[in-house]
Amino acid sequence: MPLLEVVQTRHLSASIRLTDTTATQVDQYAAFIHASADEVVEQALAYVFSKDRDFQEFLKSPNAQRITPTLRVRRAATNDAAEPPAKKPAIGVQSSVQTPAVVAGSKA
Repeated sequence: MPLLEVVQTRHLSASIRLTDTTATQVDQYAAFIHASADEVVEQALAYVFSKDRDFQEFLKSPNAQRITPTLRVRRAATNDAAEPPAKKPAIGVQSSVQTPAVVAGSKA
């Protein structure tokens, strides 16, 4: 029996829009905990979702399965090639209109 269990997850690339203040704080929090901005967003959302009791009840309802997706997910290449690492901005926050983030999904 192996001593370690490695859980493989599939990551999706998606674009989200953040205010300048929020984007700066994501970068600052990432520096504070020595993590990437993607990990901060992923863990913050997972934390909120797990703590929101009303949301947990909503997930049990049929309405949760009938949502209209609004997250702009970038589709991967059809050959399932690994995604190249994202380029990091030289200093601070990216000045583009959209700030990229990664949202993890379960492996199908």
